[in-house]
Amino acid sequence: MTHIVLAGKENQKGFSVYDPTMGSGSLLLNAKKISNEPGTISYYGQELNTSTYNLARMNMILHGVDIANQHLNNGDTLDEDWPKDEPTNFEAVLMNPPYSAKWSAADGFKHDARFSKYGVLAPKSKADFAFLLHGYYHLKDSGVMAIVLPHGVLFRGAAEGKIRKILLESGAIDTVIGLPANIFFNTSIPTTVIVLKKDRANRDVLFIDASNDFTKGKNQNVLVEHHLEAILKAYRERENVEKYAYLADFDEIVENDFNLNIPRYVDTFEEEEPISLAEVAEESAEIERELAEAKMELAQMAQGLTGLTAEAQQELDQFMRVLNGEEIQGGVRHE
Repeated sequence: MTHIVLAGKENQKGFSVYDPTMGSGSLLLNAKKISNEPGTISYYGQELNTSTYNLARMNMILHGVDIANQHLNNGDTLDEDWPKDEPTNFEAVLMNPPYSAKWSAADGFKHDARFSKYGVLAPKSKADFAFLLHGYYHLKDSGVMAIVLPHGVLFRGAAEGKIRKILLESGAIDTVIGLPANIFFNTSIPTTVIVLKKDRANRDVLFIDASNDFTKGKNQNVLVEHHLEAILKAYRERENVEKYAYLADFDEIVENDFNLNIPRYVDTFEEEEPISLAEVAEESAEIERELAEAKMELAQMAQGLTGLTAEAQQELDQFMRVLNGEEIQGGVRHE
């Protein structure tokens, strides 16, 4: 995500990055690794949990971030907008919020500048779009935002569908990237990265399906360097790549009723190899031969057995008849 929001701005001095659900600050600190001017980056972040907020502050210090460049706040991102004092908009917004979290969705938020233009609010049971709209509100006109969310935001209807429609009509949604399952510590579900911009000249959407590109780790899947490079290459070139990337124009988005479910656009279907009936018949015959040999060996091993009681002997006799291919029905032998 950080590579995407900093693409082409690696040499920029005074770059500002904002994470309103920063956790321990790892996404913010990734900017330091990518920028060629790390000492000039301004970090803005907010975290609800006080212990995690303090951990983020410590993380900044441990990674050598100057105190003057740290602008961190302990608060509830949705209930109370922050920051309200300048600067309020940033060149990069990075977010990995809690998925489908509950929030109040109180009517008063319909007049909040972050949400008012959409006419509806994200549902109380799923704050995904509330987080997205908060981050987008704080994005500079020339900035790039990347947010990780569950796939449901791509196709769910009702209020979420209305918000998604308005975003698409304004050209806000630039790219949708499908990620593999189990790559984040906080969830095992597959997720999607939505890239948003404010200064776009058109309304097409690039879809990238990277859901099968991962290296299996001991406890979770990992995106290694060549997987990230493939995503970035597709993002930069913005061209169709068979079974991987597809650039959908706005008319196609409309035809799909503003549904952004990735399989509607990126066809990853793999045809199965044609089955040879001759090979199936040969395999079936081989299995029958192996079964016959196994029965013969078992019958030879059972020849020397004797039942210790009349009942045990009767069961043994029945077993031998079955091995010899005789059918037992109602105690009567049918050869």
